[in-house]
Amino acid sequence: MTQETEPTQETSQKSTQEKDSFEVLLITGMSGAGRSRAADSLEDMGWYVIDNLPPKMLIPLVDMMTSAGSQIHRLCAVVDVRSRDYFNDLAAVLSHLEDLDVRYRILFLDARDDVLVKRYESVRRPHPLQHGGRLIDGINEERELLSRLKERADIVIDTSELSIHELSTRLYESLMGKGPSTVAVHIFSFGFKYGIPLDADFVADVRFLPNPFWVPELRKLNGNDEAVRDYVLESEGAEEFLESYSSALLTAIDGYSKEDKHFVTIAVGCTGGQHRSVAMSQALAKKLRQKGLVVTVSARELERTR
Repeated sequence: MTQETEPTQETSQKSTQEKDSFEVLLITGMSGAGRSRAADSLEDMGWYVIDNLPPKMLIPLVDMMTSAGSQIHRLCAVVDVRSRDYFNDLAAVLSHLEDLDVRYRILFLDARDDVLVKRYESVRRPHPLQHGGRLIDGINEERELLSRLKERADIVIDTSELSIHELSTRLYESLMGKGPSTVAVHIFSFGFKYGIPLDADFVADVRFLPNPFWVPELRKLNGNDEAVRDYVLESEGAEEFLESYSSALLTAIDGYSKEDKHFVTIAVGCTGGQHRSVAMSQALAKKLRQKGLVVTVSARELERTR
């Protein structure tokens, strides 16, 4: 006979924390208002996106993702509510989320009737509720169906005058705030002798700093080790470079956020990618984090056999 064990306080606490960190975003709204474009932007922001999922299927999906051990903490579902049944199913989903104490928000995308008509005419396909009649009749029927849901929405965006990039920027601002903090930065170290990376927006050369490779006790270490890090950062010119370079990057990142570029890759190189570039990458990341940016760091060459 199998003996069941009571969940420990630590396990229970962990489960509660995982549930607290889980969030659901429902994207709905008028057909032709940009739901698919919005879903693409949310995926770029790191959300797990599911398109065209029947609302009632969300309940088992949420139950699975809020269970212990799930690696998904932000679920975005594009919900197409075109019938009374769908609307009732969605109401049941929202009630279930409330019972689970799961945070959720509803994003409603709208557009003027004349804009929706032009968009449908440009792609030459019928509105899903047109039923062989006039396009405007299908739009009016859908608008009536969605009126109550629009009133319940947390975020309403009218896309009538927005380009694809402007819609993306509005979504970033609505969900993450404004300014450079909406730009995700990745910094990685590399060795010039292995080739300049092709995917970097910025490439910094820190070969002007003394090379720890020529210090016998540091040669077998790397830039993540304290002794190497201190040697590099205390070298003449290291701090001045970090201050000047981080300041220049902040100016560029501020401009990127205004131009709908939300991902920036910075490469920092030295000769072999083992010492100086690794230490300087970490130090640069620290500077940018202090300014409120989200920064990740990796080291391209540390896995190489020396």
